[in-house]
Amino acid sequence: MKECVKAYLEKKGYTVNGNALSIIKLCDDWYANRLIDDFHKRKNLNGVEYELSRMNFAKRCCADDANLCEVVSVAPEKESSSQEFINQLLERNRFDVQYRKQLEKTSADGTTGAYIYLQDATYIQNGAGETSVKGGKVCINYVDADCIIPLTVEKELVTECAFAATNIAKGKEKTTLVIFTKSKAGDTVLYSAETVVFNEHGKEISEESSTIQLGDVKPFAILSNAEVNNLDDMEGYGLPKIYNSIPMFKAVDLCYNLLYGDLGKGDKLVFLNELLACIQHDKDGKPYLTPQQKEIFILLGQDGGKLPDEKTLVQEYTPEIRIEQITKAFELVLSLLSMSFGYGTKKYTFENGRITTATEYIGTKQDSMQELNKQRKQASDYITDIVHAAMWFSNQFSGTSYDVAEPLLIEFDDSYITDKETELERKRNDAQSFDIPQLTVWYLMEAYNISEEQAWAMVQQKKEPDPDDDTTD
Repeated sequence: MKECVKAYLEKKGYTVNGNALSIIKLCDDWYANRLIDDFHKRKNLNGVEYELSRMNFAKRCCADDANLCEVVSVAPEKESSSQEFINQLLERNRFDVQYRKQLEKTSADGTTGAYIYLQDATYIQNGAGETSVKGGKVCINYVDADCIIPLTVEKELVTECAFAATNIAKGKEKTTLVIFTKSKAGDTVLYSAETVVFNEHGKEISEESSTIQLGDVKPFAILSNAEVNNLDDMEGYGLPKIYNSIPMFKAVDLCYNLLYGDLGKGDKLVFLNELLACIQHDKDGKPYLTPQQKEIFILLGQDGGKLPDEKTLVQEYTPEIRIEQITKAFELVLSLLSMSFGYGTKKYTFENGRITTATEYIGTKQDSMQELNKQRKQASDYITDIVHAAMWFSNQFSGTSYDVAEPLLIEFDDSYITDKETELERKRNDAQSFDIPQLTVWYLMEAYNISEEQAWAMVQQKKEPDPDDDTTD
């Protein structure tokens, strides 16, 4: 976080939680596969520096978590004129791509967020210093955890928040700080948005800064991990799942480097006494190996070229690749990682010579559904808050009249948590057991990836009698 942002917030009486941001930074380093100096940089027994290879398994874990909360559609529960607005809002702001990214970052860093703003709007300030807004498109700004500063937390919910981000505009760095706070106007609680822009030197650009009065709908949303945050001094932030699993990610990298090292040193060596290589001599009369021979042989001295208990003239050495031992180590580490990441002991495991991932495991073992449903509840609330806030902005600044409290139906992609073959077999049995053509149509569509019209044509063709069939009753 920029020092200008921290200084501005502290000047206004707010506290920036440095402890939480340091934990988030550490987790993000593992997620982004950055080099961890105090772990990946090492020295061997001879004091030579080297780096451990990195598997980036933290990214794999977060990606599997994200698979379980993918959204198929967002729509009002009842038929409403807001459907078109919702579709355009999400499409224009690339919600499908950004939401997927935020799911992974929520698993990694514990928290992500978003707020509504007006793009290309005109801000007019009157003589009393009050700012009014004219025009502009309703847009969503997506924010990572390291750019979120909770200001007020009530019953584990962030009700006031600041968002900071640094961007490049016309070749120059700009940092934007948006502070959402609320105040009472009679019995009504109203939000206000203060925008402060800093240049590359951390100096406030007053002509680009403003404060506008909003309404009673919260203009931002926070998506946090559904698992209870057990870490101290992280009020307002969700639990970064990577943090508690860092020891296991280290163990995974160590196991991989054992395998990598064994494979790298696995070439067979053939030691050859120089008595057998005297065909070629250099100008000083010393025997040497040709380039082709060097690919296979290592030349030993005539007298001292004998290893213990080996033949004098030719001997082979084949380094052992410890596949079985390393596999067992991997199995133990992956089981511990699975348990620490929250999906039982079989999220990642070796089965029949392959690694079973979270999506495969959850498809056949439904004991993970409870945690999944909690996370989906968090995701539903997050999407609902974003859409309702966007509706309020549209009503206020574009003259629409959407219901900012209407319930939304959010459909998640269940293909990751169902066994596709089992589901298809069930539909096939239903189609055979019940004389309902629609069931047969649904089965044919899914089994053979055909359209509904093609499936109906096949069903009708089966019902029609064969004209060449002369069989009579």
